[in-house]
Amino acid sequence: MSRESLVRRLPELAFAVLFGGGLILGGGAALAGIPRLLDVLPGMAAQAGAEPARDVVRFALPAQFLNVDDSGHAPQVLYPVRASPLPHWLTQAIGEVRSGPPPALRGVHEVAPVRARPVIAICIDDLGEDLAGTDKAMALPQNVALSFLPFADSTPFLAEAAARKGHLVLAHVPMEALGPQNPGPMTLKHGMDANEIARRLGWHLARVPGLVGINNHEGSRFTADPQALIPVMATLRARHLFFFDSRTGPESQAMASAEAAGVMTAARDIFLDDDQSPAAVAMELEQLARQAKRTGIAIAIGHPHDVTLTLLKKWLAEDHGVTLVPLDEAIRLKSQGGITVATR
Repeated sequence: MSRESLVRRLPELAFAVLFGGGLILGGGAALAGIPRLLDVLPGMAAQAGAEPARDVVRFALPAQFLNVDDSGHAPQVLYPVRASPLPHWLTQAIGEVRSGPPPALRGVHEVAPVRARPVIAICIDDLGEDLAGTDKAMALPQNVALSFLPFADSTPFLAEAAARKGHLVLAHVPMEALGPQNPGPMTLKHGMDANEIARRLGWHLARVPGLVGINNHEGSRFTADPQALIPVMATLRARHLFFFDSRTGPESQAMASAEAAGVMTAARDIFLDDDQSPAAVAMELEQLARQAKRTGIAIAIGHPHDVTLTLLKKWLAEDHGVTLVPLDEAIRLKSQGGITVATR
């Protein structure tokens, strides 16, 4: 065979040697090299998809690769073989490299929009001072979040016990109200020096072991002051804590301030027991389920009143077409734009 013929067949020989070695070392390695080989050997892809050749192909090597004497009279034809098509799996792999997977397989690794039951989250706050109410709240399902008044003498012990039971624990931080209410010791107030706000907040956080976030106790005036919220959000961000806005006033800037500072945040949707009559609490629970079905996610706040905890325990044991999730998960879902609710 002439030197020109040999040069023309060298790509075929290179492919055979590399592919055979790849199969020995690992089939995945051989496949991984297909795109690069196709770029070098464009004619091979066309051959892979074509009908099997019917002619006889003769493979030859130059004399320097053979064990021959100096006469140069070595046989040039090693063995006559009939060309056969590439294996189906290899042909398919080459095709997918060129055009993507077959239609039946497209989307296997794509993430489809999640369609799920609507979710609710519930936080019981004002805990710590009322020992009986706190104990009853801790008996609720683990996914109910519990928020403790930092200044209560029993809070450090009770918060730690709640965390051990699997509840999400928050600090219910006292903040200045518009009215004459006294939220409690070490209240955060508008107009305070930023360092003083940070110092007081640090004291509250230290009183609640195992906490993952805070929500405001009162605070209708403080949360309306964006400047006062800056040191709060800076502290929460540094400690990787979230801010759950109790929405005690219509002018709250807490969510906007938290988002600007990179703090995970959401606000409550339902207040379960502003009216503590059994009929009113039951109505708010149904409103919680309705809002979740309408928007995908709804969050409620309640308090350790006997009527609230009794009705809530019974209600959560029933199926109302919603799923109770931890508060931080609901906040995360809200911050990501919510979920798509399956409709019937």
